[in-house]
Amino acid sequence: MGKTEKKVDLFIVGAGVAGLTAGLYGSRMKLNTLILEDELVGGQIKNAYIVENFPGFNKIKGSELIDNLEQQAMQAGAVVDEFDKVVAVTLTDNEKIVETETAIYRPRAVIIASGAKRRELPAAEEQKFRGNGVHYCELCDGPLYEGKTIAVVGGGNAAVGAVEFLTKYAKKIYLINRSAKLTAETLRQEKLAGYANVEILLNSVITKINGESVVESVDIQSIVDHQTRVLELDGVFVNIGSSPRTELFKTSIKTDLAGYIEAGETCETNIAGVYAAGDVRTKPIRQLTTAAADGTVAALLAEKYILRQKESEKMGAEK
Repeated sequence: MGKTEKKVDLFIVGAGVAGLTAGLYGSRMKLNTLILEDELVGGQIKNAYIVENFPGFNKIKGSELIDNLEQQAMQAGAVVDEFDKVVAVTLTDNEKIVETETAIYRPRAVIIASGAKRRELPAAEEQKFRGNGVHYCELCDGPLYEGKTIAVVGGGNAAVGAVEFLTKYAKKIYLINRSAKLTAETLRQEKLAGYANVEILLNSVITKINGESVVESVDIQSIVDHQTRVLELDGVFVNIGSSPRTELFKTSIKTDLAGYIEAGETCETNIAGVYAAGDVRTKPIRQLTTAAADGTVAALLAEKYILRQKESEKMGAEK
């Protein structure tokens, strides 16, 4: 039995901040809007323990921020389809087809807001210990390390935020960063000084993970003098950046060498009626606020594009 074919005005790939914002604005413009998410709604920010840099909120849990935004989009009329995956796309100036595991969609316009996925720890043993000492979600797995010694890998806001959260549980935390300095916001870095159980190791990388069935220690190598030492610990939480989820779109959409979709401040791609919003877009700054801005811009310009399409079809029918 073939898949059901469906027509929508606006098809949004991804239900993170960019996608949900686009869905909110698209629906408010009275567009028939579908937001597709192949995993949990919210993307990476859903797992953030505390968000302190989103306007209007001194502090808010990432999950709460996403829940609020999802409710807004749905109340405006957007349909959110969770746990369905795009398997093939045809994107041209004249035709747009998005096939998922359950249906085939023929939208008038498409917004790609598929976000990014966390980069894996570049150690040969990563697969062996994933879920058994190597983790990518501190909110999910942090409580497992009550009274234990752990490491957080990374130097940005996500890594420092993970350390802040994990101090609730771990007796000792190593923050391991391959660079000579952290890149997290200054205020976040200043907070680290208040944690007596946190030790920062700069210019350092994990070269090997040791243990039988669970993590027991890691080998740390200095970038400066290449000296290696062993750290005994129980778990590693990885926050070393992300890579864009754009594999399915590269045959149609122009991307840069890193895989980010080439789109400027209008969020327009090289294909008419296809837009890129959020972390998938080439841009110098990637924050929650810039993702929301992209979703807004992409949706409003998509609405103008769709209106032009409908007007053209109407004029053609009248001839």
